Parts: sequence; C-alpha cells; structure tokens
Amino acid sequence: MDRKNQSILAKLKGLRKELHRYPELSGQEVETSRRIAKFVYENKGGEVIENIGGSGVAVVHRFSEEGSVVVIRCELDALPIEEENDFDHRSVHQGVSHKCGHDGHMALVAGLIFWLKDQKTLKGKVVLLFQPAEETGTGAAGVLDDLKFLDLKPDYIFALHNIPGQPLNSIIINAENFSSTVQSVSIALTGVESHSAQPEYGINPALCMAELIQRLDLLNRNDPTRDDFRLMVPIYSEMGKKSYGISAGYGELHYTLRTKGITGMQELKSEVDGILLEVCQKHNLPYTREWFDYFPAVINDKNCTEVITEAARKLDAEVIFKKDAYKFGEDFGWFSEKYKAAMFGLGAGPDSPALHHTDYDFPDEIIETGMNMFRNIIETVLKN
Repeated sequence: MDRKNQSILAKLKGLRKELHRYPELSGQEVETSRRIAKFVYENKGGEVIENIGGSGVAVVHRFSEEGSVVVIRCELDALPIEEENDFDHRSVHQGVSHKCGHDGHMALVAGLIFWLKDQKTLKGKVVLLFQPAEETGTGAAGVLDDLKFLDLKPDYIFALHNIPGQPLNSIIINAENFSSTVQSVSIALTGVESHSAQPEYGINPALCMAELIQRLDLLNRNDPTRDDFRLMVPIYSEMGKKSYGISAGYGELHYTLRTKGITGMQELKSEVDGILLEVCQKHNLPYTREWFDYFPAVINDKNCTEVITEAARKLDAEVIFKKDAYKFGEDFGWFSEKYKAAMFGLGAGPDSPALHHTDYDFPDEIIETGMNMFRNIIETVLKN
C-alpha cells in the first residue's frame, strides 16, 4: 500500500473512532451529521447537502449530465445500549453506543470522496447518503419524502452491512431478500385493581398475559429458509406494582414480529389480532394494541445483485452466496420498494461480537474492502 492510501486509511480510522466516541440516537444525529460534513469540507470532498429527511447528509459528485445517478447509502444513528468496552474510543454518552457498526459504515462511505474527486472518466452522478434513524425504521422513509433527495433523481441505490461471524473481508450476496420484514407491537390490557385479599372484586391481567404469551409462541416457524418463516419475540412486559396489598389491574406485552415478506407479515398480524380478540374476551379484559417500528423487507434488484457480484469478483474477495434473508430488519427496504437497489454483507470476522451486543466494535480491517466494493460498483454502473 502506498503512502497516500495509508494516510487516507489512517484518516478514516480516526473518523470512525471519533464517531464511535460521540454516538447519537435515531432522530438526534445533529452532531454526527456535523462531523461528517466537516470531514468532507476539510478534505474538499464534494458538494454537501444537509438536513435531508431530518439530520441526513448527502455528498454529491457530478461528472456529466448524461449517465446514471448512483446513491451509496450508510446510516448515522447509534443504539440505546451501554458500552461494555474500555478502549480509548469508547462512547462518552451513557447508555448510547454504536453497536451495529454504523460508525464504520459512515467512515468507509466517507472515504470514497478521496477516490471520487480524482475520477475523470465516469459519467453521471454519485451521491453519498448518510441517512438518519435507521434503527427505528423511519429514516429512509423520511429521506424519500424530502424533495432535496428526490431532486437528485436516483437511478440505483446500494448499501452494505457488516456481518459478524462471517470470514473477515468476505462478501455475502443475497440473490433475493437481504433482510426480513419486521414490525413491533405493544399490547395494553386494562383490568381493575383490587385488594389482593379480594381479587374476585377486580380483574387481574396475569392469566390473560400468560395465555397470550403461550398462544403467540405457537405462531412461530423459526426457520428462515422457509417461505412461511415467522418469528415473534417478547421484548418487554409490565404488570402491577410492587405493592403487595394490591392485585394488579394493568399489564403490557411488547413483541417484535419477523417474516420473509410483506404478505407474510399481513397474515401474521391478522392472526395476532384474532388471538388478542379471543383471549381478551375470554378473560373479560379490554385491550388496545399499537403497531410501530416497521421495516419492509430489503428485496435486492436482480441487475444490482449482478453488479455487486461482478464488483466482488474484481476484488478477488471470498464470495458467499446466501439463499435465505437475514432475520434482522433494515429500513433500506423503503428504498428497494421504489428504486433499483441492493444490499450486500461484509464479513466482520468469526471472532467479532454479534450486532447489538454490549462489547461489539466495528473492525477497522474491513474499511478498505468496503470502500473498494463501492468503487467497483460505481465504476461498473457509470462506465456503461
């Protein structure tokens, strides 16, 4: 590696660690956006458009009026997880940390500015999109509602996600769905409190909650290779008070639902509603339920997948073809519904802690591979 590339990689590792130290939650990424814009300005990295879909940032490189518009997307937000690591770049914000690798995704996408500003033969336009609020499923939808993004007239959108457990620097390609459809629900049960010596004068939600948990568990088919894959996971529950003279009168259950596609999610939600109606009527318990945090499945465009495959082969990287979708949600699905789009995985190593674990940290060793993949993708599309 020559000195110039060594210097660029050192800058990107420094940026990644800076972003890791100062994480921000979904919808609050004001300082993170400022840091990205500052990095681009200081390195003369292109035209910057701020406040897209909230705190989003786009960096635009215009090569010619003719040709396609390629968007390379990454994410700005962190998670409400306390950092367990004790390295120098650990999070300074209590209860907030980058445990999904968005700091690394931002760094490698930002690194493309050094290559893009030297290109003379590309046609069209490249947009580096730093998107807010991925973790809540609202960020991509917000970007798609913003005229500043729509005015860029994207033709293709590409993204990656690091994948712990896979060989370091390997490229994981999904021919169809990259990720699952995900939806969360909260269920509130409103009974009647009473003296715990006289529970017959109240309506305690405990038995109803217990039956709901068992009935909802029977809906699971936790095999992502199946077309009818579905997974319901209890996330949070609450009932009563720590006051032992009072029989509880209120309870909550929160779940996350996962299916292979949108139709499967609609069917699962219908079955959940049917169980709620039946069980709550049986226990004479009024209830309300609220659906939120929706992530449509990322459905990879066939042509975009071919571009990704060609880019990986040019790298001479280890390529892993994955038949089934990842079980996690990704709000990139909003883009894949409207544009030619695709995501791929980037192996974070077999020893990497899993995503969303307290000791996870994005491996700097894969920054260069991620950048080179995107460079090859851009060249393939904009030189055609």
